[in-house]
Amino acid sequence: MSLTVEPQPIPLTTTPEGVVRISGTRVPLETVVRAFHLGATPEEIVQDFSTVTLPQVYAVLAYYLAHRPEVDAYIAERAAASVDARVKNETFFDPTGIRARLLTRQTARGDAA
Repeated sequence: MSLTVEPQPIPLTTTPEGVVRISGTRVPLETVVRAFHLGATPEEIVQDFSTVTLPQVYAVLAYYLAHRPEVDAYIAERAAASVDARVKNETFFDPTGIRARLLTRQTARGDAA
């Protein structure tokens, strides 16, 4: 029996917004990497994110381990963009006291339980 060895494509795609996701899913690359850093096995990652397959997770983790500096830099950029977006959104809507405001509104409508 002869074993055919062929290169496998990395199951990652980049959205027009620049988000790298597992191909065919909405699961971002950083989610799989974060789970890996928290000690999750590939099997546990698949259990937590049912849209990804075990071969995809192994391939993504192999890619991450082979390109760790670049992926870590990408994840850091995404985290910084997330913070920037949060700050920008909070300038439009101040979250301070949101719970009290919502409870007051709910009571005024008579929705209180």
